[in-house]
Amino acid sequence: MFPPQTLDDETVALIVRTCLCQRIQRAGRIIGRRFDEAFRSLGINNWQFSVLVALRHLRSPTMGELAEALGMDRTTLTKNLKPLSRRELLRVSTDEHDARARRITLTEAGEDILANAGEGWHRAQRAVTRDIPPEELAQLTSSLERFQFAGRG
Repeated sequence: MFPPQTLDDETVALIVRTCLCQRIQRAGRIIGRRFDEAFRSLGINNWQFSVLVALRHLRSPTMGELAEALGMDRTTLTKNLKPLSRRELLRVSTDEHDARARRITLTEAGEDILANAGEGWHRAQRAVTRDIPPEELAQLTSSLERFQFAGRG
């Protein structure tokens, strides 16, 4: 057991002013709510939309490939795929070459939801980027992309 410690006011102030984790989480929640609203009529949320897009892009990935693309562990991914599977928006099946591997495929119903989500995505994307100058948006996107590669080491 660790002895009780206190965090000094200066460190707390530093965290409040500079913590990337808190800023990114807050921005993610705010932006996520905007996209959730855009997809609400389709019965999906922003995370489910991201899964469907990844499935469309990757074309029948394994669980491991999809988990990596989404930046999450397989256990969490498996749990979060269940509602989409119950709605028959995706199908999980055994890989034909490796019985230990599972492949995830977008179903026709999943393709339909994704197609219908396009307009809402455009609307939400414009809303969250409207007040960001193009060069700043490009820099933000580039900076966030670096985390994909930094997290692998």
